[in-house]
Amino acid sequence: MINNGYLSVWLKRWLAASLLILIGIAGIGVYLLANSQDSRTRAGSLVINQVRLKTNAVMLELEKRGALTELRQSGKDSVMLQSKLELLDIGLTVVLLDGTVIYSSEEELSSLNLRTSLHYDLYAANSSNGEYRIAFPVIEEETNVQIANAIFTVPKEVLAKPNVQSSRQTTLLILICILFFVMLALLIGLNRKLKRDAIAPINDLKNHSETMLKGYYEQKIERLQADEWGELYVMLDQLRLELQHLQLRKQEQEQAQKELITNISHDLKTPLTTVKAYIEAIRAGICPDLPAVMAYMEVMQTQADTMARLIDDLLLHALKELGQISVVPVDSYSRALLTGIIEPNAHYVRTAGIEVDAPLAEEIPDVLILADAVRIEQVIVNLVANALKHTSPGDRITMRVEQASIQGKEQLRITVADTGSGISPQDMPFIFERYYQGKAGQSEVSEGSGLGLSICKHIVEAHGGYIDFQSASGKGTAFSFTLPLV
Repeated sequence: MINNGYLSVWLKRWLAASLLILIGIAGIGVYLLANSQDSRTRAGSLVINQVRLKTNAVMLELEKRGALTELRQSGKDSVMLQSKLELLDIGLTVVLLDGTVIYSSEEELSSLNLRTSLHYDLYAANSSNGEYRIAFPVIEEETNVQIANAIFTVPKEVLAKPNVQSSRQTTLLILICILFFVMLALLIGLNRKLKRDAIAPINDLKNHSETMLKGYYEQKIERLQADEWGELYVMLDQLRLELQHLQLRKQEQEQAQKELITNISHDLKTPLTTVKAYIEAIRAGICPDLPAVMAYMEVMQTQADTMARLIDDLLLHALKELGQISVVPVDSYSRALLTGIIEPNAHYVRTAGIEVDAPLAEEIPDVLILADAVRIEQVIVNLVANALKHTSPGDRITMRVEQASIQGKEQLRITVADTGSGISPQDMPFIFERYYQGKAGQSEVSEGSGLGLSICKHIVEAHGGYIDFQSASGKGTAFSFTLPLV
């Protein structure tokens, strides 16, 4: 299992980086907003200082004692002021405290309204024609008293452009731009990542799912990246293999059912043909006396028993498929129950020409067990019939009943063993599978339906026991099943 997947780690890092960028942008924005008014004030101060420096020489001339009287007399003919103003490329208007204009370098003015004409701050002095009209008080040197106002007209282009933002603010604005582009790059990367590592795998899995829905399971589902999708791909491929296995099993069962019908037809046809032939012989009067008729009847009885066992197997199998095999274990004493089952089966084996070694009644342990007598008889009859199919005259079938301690629990073990042909190694893993008839190495149609051992396993497990076997090819087979003691 992938605990910290590649995609989840990548996404966490992406979210952390995006969060840091957004916090950075928000913090810088708040800082710039909070300091915008202060920046404006600093910018105005910078312009005022530039004008003050530019007009300092003129202000020094105006503040000398008697300078205003001389200026009033000379007017625009003041060589001193005119040369300085032309050099500095600025205009000057000097107005007394009563509003009388004593000097103007730009236009003829006699007086000004001091309330509307004097501007000491940058934004009030900013005119629409690209000039600043900034007023400075004229303070006489010796008396240190304001005697007039000097209004300077300064073109904006002659001043150094004010640095509205400080160097720190400029750096922060550049940083915001950088963070914006980094965030944009992260978004583009996220888009590509989602297309490559999310949308593309989903489309791929969709195509694989559609292929499996159509019943094609051969195409392997794999992903090279070791991420969460890789784990999902592995699980889906395991599902594909499981569905493929189930499909193969279904095909095998369908084939086995077809073979079952063929075998049943063969198995029923042979005894039916024999019974019909004997009946016709009796009706034709071929049998001259009663002993001959009885011999024919015995053969017909044997064939009828064979058909009855086959039909019983089919019925039990059908009930098992429907979940309707009723197994009702009750408290029973083993000696009485098993004696009534073993003795008839031992006699049947002898009549088939096979030697039999069965326990006497007093040799069977007399213990209390939980058992359904009818179903246990079906198990033993099936095991004996299975042994008869793999033995021939001269072989021996042995039946044993013993009490044994298995995994710390006392249980009754019943064994049916034979010295027949045994089970081929190829068949051993499948002998309890339904329809399986042990065809390995055989070329002719097998006897039986392939249901008997499957039914035996179901009945024994319903009693709380288990069934197993030991076999060697050419040396015989021994089937054993257990029943729990009360």
